[in-house]
Amino acid sequence: VSECNCSICRMSGYLHLIVPRARLRLLRGADALSEYTFNTGTARHLFCRRCGVKSFYVPRSNPEGYSVNVRCLDQSTLEHIDTEPFDDEDPAASEARLRERSRP
Repeated sequence: VSECNCSICRMSGYLHLIVPRARLRLLRGADALSEYTFNTGTARHLFCRRCGVKSFYVPRSNPEGYSVNVRCLDQSTLEHIDTEPFDDEDPAASEARLRERSRP
């Protein structure tokens, strides 16, 4: 699990679990999601329309996968994870690791 140091992730407490696109299946609630894109439109940020939480998104640096916010998973899952830093100041150094994680 990656802990990004950019201002958005740091302030929202987002912890990134990179999942290959084929491995994420949304069981319900798709109708409650709202999408936000900016700049190149590659990153697709998905928010809950009811509570505003961003539980997962398609990263610009890794459009073949999803980044799932580990803090949206069961509490017992949080107790068994290790985090590693993702340096937003040097994203090229971290992006290769992200791409590797979303390979099926």
